Amino acid sequence: MPAGVFVFPDLAKLNLFNATNLLNATAANWRLALVASGWTPNNTTDELWAAASGNEIANGQGYSTGGIALTSVALTQTGGVVKFTSAAAVWNATGTGIPAWRRGVVYYLGTLNGKVNPMLGHFLGDSAPADVPLTTAGNPLTVTPHANGILSAT
Repeated sequence: MPAGVFVFPDLAKLNLFNATNLLNATAANWRLALVASGWTPNNTTDELWAAASGNEIANGQGYSTGGIALTSVALTQTGGVVKFTSAAAVWNATGTGIPAWRRGVVYYLGTLNGKVNPMLGHFLGDSAPADVPLTTAGNPLTVTPHANGILSAT
């Protein structure tokens, strides 16, 4: 399923454009975590994964606390547009299935520019907005970055 439009919080913009070492960050430390509808983003103040982590969906059934490491992370520039993107993230549901979720949160696992687990941004899993329903056992939950990437800037 393609992800919804990515929202880039104000403090994350400031951090990124103040040279947060995005280019020097360890690619394997970029994570995508899923949170339930209990989290209401505050794009003025949310800066760290800690702001959303209390509403992360439950560990188990194919989902691991802290989310999944993003693969094929790339920062490119084409025609004046800088794009940060990755390959699709895939969880395989087991047992009673991966619980319903509302938003995906991309964050850096570790310290980047003096910030511990800084958030890059978040997106709605369903543009309605509504919860993405439980993914039943034996099925993959695939989250594909938006066509504009996880982040794009002109």
